[in-house]
Amino acid sequence: MSHTPGRTQQINFFDLGHRLMLVDLPGYGYAEAPKGAIKDWTRLADRFLRGRVALKRIALLIDARRGLMAGDRAIMTGFDERAVSYLMVLTKADAVKPPALARTLAAVREEATQHVAAFPDAIATSARTGAGIPELRAHFAALALGAPTR
Repeated sequence: MSHTPGRTQQINFFDLGHRLMLVDLPGYGYAEAPKGAIKDWTRLADRFLRGRVALKRIALLIDARRGLMAGDRAIMTGFDERAVSYLMVLTKADAVKPPALARTLAAVREEATQHVAAFPDAIATSARTGAGIPELRAHFAALALGAPTR
């Protein structure tokens, strides 16, 4: 985990017990990097996602301090157009007061209902406190086992 946006600059693969492969792609939004590099990362991620029939679900990471932004919505529309299933995951939930987090989570969940490829829920997480991590793990474990995620 890094405190600086834009640290993931290539595709990183993590084998989860030979049942599921977690793939960390470069971000697409705000990053402390040259604009040309960000464009290259976006193209790299887009090429990777094209035609991935084995792809189970994408975790679309959304900063809980900011909520959904224009870049997030553009990515969501692209996922909808390509029928790429995604789950919205709020990050840095510990940095937001509980009432504001509840409002942001409700807004993200409502937005999910407006997108055909979005999983109809969202999970708020914190790497610092561990909040939401068990739920996120359970979601992806169910996918790995072929079990219903809801």
